[in-house]
Amino acid sequence: MKAAVLQAIGSPLVVEDVPDPEPGLSDLILRVGACGICGTDLHMSENSDPNIGWRMLQPGCVMGHEFAGEVVEVGRQIRDDWRTGDRVTALPWIGCGECANCQAGRGYRCQNVINRASAVLPGAYADYCRVGGGEAIRLPDSVSFSEGALVEPLAVGLNAVRRARLQAGDRVLIIGAGPVGLTVAMWCRFFGAQHIVVSDLVPARAQRSLALGATAVVDASRGDVPAQAADAANGPPGVIFDCVGVPGSLQLAIDYAAPDARVVVVGLCMAGDHLFPTKALVKELDISFSFVYRQEDFATVLHLLGEGRINGAAMISDRIDLAALPEAFEALKQPNKQIKVMFEADN
Repeated sequence: MKAAVLQAIGSPLVVEDVPDPEPGLSDLILRVGACGICGTDLHMSENSDPNIGWRMLQPGCVMGHEFAGEVVEVGRQIRDDWRTGDRVTALPWIGCGECANCQAGRGYRCQNVINRASAVLPGAYADYCRVGGGEAIRLPDSVSFSEGALVEPLAVGLNAVRRARLQAGDRVLIIGAGPVGLTVAMWCRFFGAQHIVVSDLVPARAQRSLALGATAVVDASRGDVPAQAADAANGPPGVIFDCVGVPGSLQLAIDYAAPDARVVVVGLCMAGDHLFPTKALVKELDISFSFVYRQEDFATVLHLLGEGRINGAAMISDRIDLAALPEAFEALKQPNKQIKVMFEADN
């Protein structure tokens, strides 16, 4: 099969022939229908320091963890549960399925977890990929493969808003209008925030947030962002989301925050940073961090998508085929107007 391969850290992806995946006893093989390019993959593809960041990728790996596809092969032990032709998305790991973390839907904390983009579990920048039967969730008939590939980033936003303990009527400032910031804006609107202000250095990206729940946008390259946000929200925001994930962005969120505000860090910073905690202490800020999601979050997102109660399609700014994926991946490493670039297979 064809796949977009990371041949070396910091090098462009290359589409080449790789072995077809084979199912374990409790696995499914999917023909990939769609896969989104994620900022986490962009960060990890550049990380060459094992002491900084979250994961070190190995040369020859295949990334891609926001995906959906059609089942083409079923492992022997799960043939009563799955059929070829089933349309699914899946969590981007395979856990043991038996430990307390797996049972709680937090397979990423399993001691024996297999992460995607590893040597034994290639990702979905490919024609086919392997998923665990226990991590797969069927798509409702009304949900397309591209919408199914949005479940993962939508679940990230859902977890972040839950971590913020958002209340109906809250004033919110979201720093960063990338895919994470847009999903956070959508869930803030869903859960009843009254004012949702999104700031970004690229005005066109911030403008797209208006289609997903934002009530106002701020051009972060001009003027005083906290003052503009307070003016747009009829008062200082009490909830701040750092959806940027670069050195300095957490400090920026602290600087922007009003006294007693809640700050949630969602962007994944893959480098060291400097922080001045005095400002956070004097303001008595409540700072929390949001990593990924639970398995039930995937199910919740799919249920709401299937019922038409949420719609993340406005996040998709570009649709490409596998041959165009390496060029699109490189382009996303620089600031641009794109939001979610979606690889869509010709199925």
